[in-house]
Amino acid sequence: MEQIAKKTIALIYGGMSGEHSVSLITAASVLRAIDKEKYDIFPIGITKNGVWVKGVTNPEELESIGFGGQLPEDGQRLTFAMDGSGDVIALSDDGSEEKGVLGHVDVVFPLLHGPFGEDGTLQGLCEMARIPYVGCGVLSSAAAMDKHFMKLVLSQFSLPFVDYVVVRESEWKNNAQKIKDEIMSTLQFPVFVKPARAGSSLGVSKVDKIEQLEQAIKNAYEVDEKVLVETGIDAREIECGILGQHGKMKASVVGEIHPGVGEGDFYDFDAKYTDTEQLRLDIPAHISDELSYKLRSLAVEVGQAFECSGLTRVDFFVTESEDVYINELNTLPGFTSVSMYPQLWEATGISYTELIDLLIDTAHVSA
Repeated sequence: MEQIAKKTIALIYGGMSGEHSVSLITAASVLRAIDKEKYDIFPIGITKNGVWVKGVTNPEELESIGFGGQLPEDGQRLTFAMDGSGDVIALSDDGSEEKGVLGHVDVVFPLLHGPFGEDGTLQGLCEMARIPYVGCGVLSSAAAMDKHFMKLVLSQFSLPFVDYVVVRESEWKNNAQKIKDEIMSTLQFPVFVKPARAGSSLGVSKVDKIEQLEQAIKNAYEVDEKVLVETGIDAREIECGILGQHGKMKASVVGEIHPGVGEGDFYDFDAKYTDTEQLRLDIPAHISDELSYKLRSLAVEVGQAFECSGLTRVDFFVTESEDVYINELNTLPGFTSVSMYPQLWEATGISYTELIDLLIDTAHVSA
């Protein structure tokens, strides 16, 4: 019987965003689960300074770095060939000179979160190199990453979301009082102040009164120069995974987050990743079949609107009266074995290892 040739998968992790360490822990989880009989792994690490280096395949080593710091920059520098060959090119120590082919990859599996990972930039690089990659394309990645443009797309398709005001840093400096007046007249307190293009609740603050607004916006500007202020609503947080290609997407069961409360009195970065003892996930969520069907259908609608492919997680707010609002969509959601997205599919009947296979099979290729 003829043996089927293995595919070589480039696992890319690390990155320049504030979610660098989370990415390393994700990569460790995938390395443990991926089927080594089907795939050879070519690990690529991106340091906090954006240097591409040959990575490691030891999950324990990656986890220890992720929990304790960041990737070192003393590894073999590399880049992709831009000729469609799928070759990985070794570079000199200063990155100025090519030193020959270091290896070949068939598919890129990005495990990056935040800017320069899930915002369309890496996806564009893969398309320039003509290497298939797991996940959404350039436009859907960029539009979903920017919470402002995400809402513009949702609005175009008449999909529900909470009221918001965009606050650009230059406008805040020149017209702070005018913006405060707009927020007071159009939104209801408490409000949430969010960087437009960040994840994991980095730079997010809950604001109960107008006197707290200025400091919250200042904190958000440390992460992004564009900020959203959104009406806070009393709602359950329910999430759904979608999987497949545009036009052929399917939805997982839905799950509910019962979050711990961080120092910011909401589900902040520490509550998500550091102090997780209070966190509980109900998978599937304890809701009616009718509401579950509505959320799953709506999740697919969102995926179609953004022309998503591969993996996406759609996050909803659901009020006591079962009004539904789309909070956000994550085109590279948390992907450790205990993250919401893989657990949703596990409950739907697809194991973590099988999910990795399916995602590689649906790797995105530029049209």
